[in-house]
Formats: sequence, structure tokens, C-alpha cells
Amino acid sequence: MTTQPLAHPILQIGATREETLDTKATQGVTHMGATPMISTPVMIGLMEGVCMRMLQEKLPKPQTSVGTVVNIRHLAAAPAGQPVRIAIKFVQCEGRRYTWEVQAFSGDKKIGDGLHERAVIDPSRFQTKGAAKA
Repeated sequence: MTTQPLAHPILQIGATREETLDTKATQGVTHMGATPMISTPVMIGLMEGVCMRMLQEKLPKPQTSVGTVVNIRHLAAAPAGQPVRIAIKFVQCEGRRYTWEVQAFSGDKKIGDGLHERAVIDPSRFQTKGAAKA
């Protein structure tokens, strides 16, 4: 099966979603020793995950998505082991590429923001292309 661009965006521009996600003490910064603050890659992963779930709920099987653009600012420290609230807003669709504005909060304090883009793919085709390059 080849992934074709969908006839129309499957998400409505302006659609929003929020999720409060638990973090673990082990998700802190590691290159400076055991620093109990959420690392930038962990924050970005939380943001990507919320976008992925929003899109996946609307995709026909077996389609899925992969991240293609991450343009994120880490604005403030947040304690690892505490919940983080992720707020996303769907802002653009170009063919099979979907873009969100993303924000992360620790309590009421914004700790990160930016843009994230995902591309709709067919997993078997994606794996075949990857194997051919290995």
C-alpha cells in the first residue's frame, strides 16, 4: 500500500489538545551528573507524543506518522518526577505534512514552546525503504 496524500486534512485547523503527563526522576539532565530537572529531549518527546496521538486517532490503518521538524525552545527548568502539561494546536496541513504549535508547562509556568511537524507514512513502505539503505 502506498501512502497517498489525504483528500483533505483529517484534522481541523485550530484543533487543540492538552495532556498532563507524568515524568520520572530518571528523565533529568544526565550530562551534568544527576540533575533533577527535565531534559530538553524529554520535553520534546512529550510534545511529539501528544501530536502523534492526536493525528494517529484520525489516520486510517495501517498509516502512521513520523516526526520531520522540531523547532522548540526550552524556556525554563522543571523538576523531573513532576507532571508536565502539554498543550498543542494544529495549525497547518500541506499534503501529508501536519504542523502544530506546541507548549509545555510545569504548573502554571511555561517551560517550552515551538513548532512540530509530522509526516503521514505507510509503515511497510517506510521499513522497506529503510532496509534498502542499510
